[in-house]
Amino acid sequence: MAMIFLGGSRDIFELPVPAIERIGAIVAAEHGVLIGDAPGADAEMQGLLAGYNYEHVGVFHARNEPRNNLGDWAAYHVPPPDGAQGFGAHAGKDREMARRADFGLMVWDGASPGTCLNVLRLSVIGSPCVVYDTMRGTVATVHNTGDWRAMLHHAGHEVRRGVEARMRADERLAMEA
Repeated sequence: MAMIFLGGSRDIFELPVPAIERIGAIVAAEHGVLIGDAPGADAEMQGLLAGYNYEHVGVFHARNEPRNNLGDWAAYHVPPPDGAQGFGAHAGKDREMARRADFGLMVWDGASPGTCLNVLRLSVIGSPCVVYDTMRGTVATVHNTGDWRAMLHHAGHEVRRGVEARMRADERLAMEA
């Protein structure tokens, strides 16, 4: 069973039709799903999976309890480092999902540094990621860091600064490779 990391921007509250269809294909193929607990795209995808009564889902969370677990699936707690807040508190669970994933599917608003970093994390380990960019109305598959840099090139300076500010040293090195 392939493991698919589903994720996306917290500001997305309506999934594009092709992403909905792709998630339906994941369910039909009975792939495993790794998903976060954030509001926005994560919760929208969880709602879709719950509507299918899909069982092969693991919800990753940094807090003591998941913020969203709409299908009452297995929950995996990835505690944040001491003193971590905001994005830093949730980055560990994202890294863990990327580490376990064979493939990714991200719905990106063209602005979320966290979603962009998740695509990088997948590309570094050679896990292809389909990216639905709702800002540009495009879909692309990112296979490697070169593809990821091309994706980031279309983002604005503010997005690139946000991504760079959130990167760990190993992610920065991987991006430059």
